[in-house]
Amino acid sequence: MRAYVDADVLIWTSGGRAARGLPSPRSSVPCTGETGLAAATEYDFPRLFTAAEAQRTLPLVRTIVRDILALGAQAREVLSGRAAEPSIDELQDQLQDLLAELSGMGCYYKDWNFQVGLVDFPALIDDEVVFLCWRSDEAELRYYHRIEDGYAGRRPLPRD
Repeated sequence: MRAYVDADVLIWTSGGRAARGLPSPRSSVPCTGETGLAAATEYDFPRLFTAAEAQRTLPLVRTIVRDILALGAQAREVLSGRAAEPSIDELQDQLQDLLAELSGMGCYYKDWNFQVGLVDFPALIDDEVVFLCWRSDEAELRYYHRIEDGYAGRRPLPRD
């Protein structure tokens, strides 16, 4: 993973899909969550969340994302020359640990400018695998989007 500053915005880049928050594609791999439902998807997600499950993880996710955003701010300072410590390698190691913690929970960090704190939770809505979508400035989980639509396609969660 490489980092650079463009107009005082930190941008992390990597060539792999995992860096963009998506697992490797597979065809017709079933995913199951607490609901016991299975869905064929082109992605092999370790789990599918219900909205209630994702909501219950938010206290921990919120803490991890707050730490990720703080590291992003530190990295911007180091890369711009306004700070010398800690080294960018140390920050990258800490960042990788936090991203791995989120990934280990089954959710995916999506804000590679480290400004907003965007996290997606794979889920099943109307027999379609989608992402429940949460931003760090939102008090609760209220939105989802189709995987191919991304953040721009956010819609309110359907009522139970």
